[in-house]
Amino acid sequence: MSEFVKIKLKSLKATANSLSKAEHQLAVLEQNPTRFTPFHTQLNTIGLRPLRPTALEVFQVNLGKMCNQVCTHCHVDAGPDRKEIMTKETMETIIEVLKANPTFKIVDMTGGAPEMNPHFRWFVEEVSKLGIQMYVRCNLTIITANKKYNDLPEFFKKHKIEVISSLPFYSKNRTDKQRGDGVFESSIKALQMLNEVGYGKEDSELKLNLVYNPAGAFLPPDQIALEKEYKTALANDFGISFNNLFAITNLPVSRYLDYLITSENYEDYMTKLIDAFNPTAAENVMCRNTISIGWDGYIYDCDFNQMLELKVSNPTTQHISTFNASALQDRSIIVNNHCYGCTAGSGSSCGGAVA
Repeated sequence: MSEFVKIKLKSLKATANSLSKAEHQLAVLEQNPTRFTPFHTQLNTIGLRPLRPTALEVFQVNLGKMCNQVCTHCHVDAGPDRKEIMTKETMETIIEVLKANPTFKIVDMTGGAPEMNPHFRWFVEEVSKLGIQMYVRCNLTIITANKKYNDLPEFFKKHKIEVISSLPFYSKNRTDKQRGDGVFESSIKALQMLNEVGYGKEDSELKLNLVYNPAGAFLPPDQIALEKEYKTALANDFGISFNNLFAITNLPVSRYLDYLITSENYEDYMTKLIDAFNPTAAENVMCRNTISIGWDGYIYDCDFNQMLELKVSNPTTQHISTFNASALQDRSIIVNNHCYGCTAGSGSSCGGAVA
C-alpha cells in the first residue's frame, strides 16, 4: 500500500508560491493597519502588552514537515515533497534539555506527520524514560498508509501517549474535500484500530481526542455542542468512541492564507476574527505556557510563529543548543495579526477553546 494518500495538491513551496516565504505572509498580515487594528494595539487596550509567559509547561516539538497528506488548511505547508526532518542529534539535545528542566509537564509531538521521522520511535522511548506525558498529533491516515505504521496504536499504548487526531468532519465529503481523496475512509479505519487497543474508551486511561478545523472562511461552532454531534455520529455509524473534540480556528498562515486570498475571503475573515476578539481568550493563549521547537532546533513562542519564522525575542536563547529556561520565562512573546485567530470567540489553541 502506498505511504501517501491520493494527492491533488502540492505544497506552496513545491509550486514556488510567494506565500511559501514567511516574509511574504507577514507582509500580507501587516497591510491595511488603518482598517485592521494591529493585534499589539488590542493587547494594549486590555493591559496585556507586552504579552508574557505564565509558565514553561508544554514543550512542543515539530519533528519535520514531511507528511503523507496535503491538506488545504495546513499552516505548516506540509506534504510528501517537504524533506525537512529533525535530526537525531537535535533530538538528543532536546532530551538533555528536558532532563535539566523538569518544569515541563508535556512533550507535544507534531509535524507534518511526526511518525514519518525515522527517529520518531527512538525519541518517544527516550522521553518516556523521563516520565513526561506525551502527546502525538497523528493525522490518522499514517496508521494505515504502510505496513510499517500499522502497529502505531500498540506503540502509542505502550508509552501511554495521548493521541490528538484531526478529523475535519464526521462525513466523507467534507473530510476528503479538505484533506484528500480516501482520507475519511482511512481515518475511520485508524480510529477503529485505536479503539481496539483501548483508546477513547470510557474506562480507559488511553486518551483519544479529535480536532475540528472549519472547511471555509468561518469560525468554528460551539465546541461542546459540536463534540456531541461528533460522538453521536461516529458511534452510530462506525462504533467509534473518543474522549474530547478540540475546535480549532484556522489561522491566516501559509496554505490557509493562500486559500483566503485566492477565494477573496481574506479581508472578510480578518474582520470576523478582529470583531470576535475576546480579552479572556487573550489571557489564556497557548504561547503563555508553551514553547515550540522547529525541526531545525530553533525556538518559537508557538507553532504558528514557527511557520512565520518569528523566533523568540531573546537573542541569547533562540536555538535548542543555547536553551535557557530563565531567559525564556522572562521573554516578551512576539505577536502579529495572525494572533487574532487564537483570541476570537471562545479562543483557540492546540487544545481547542480556551475561554
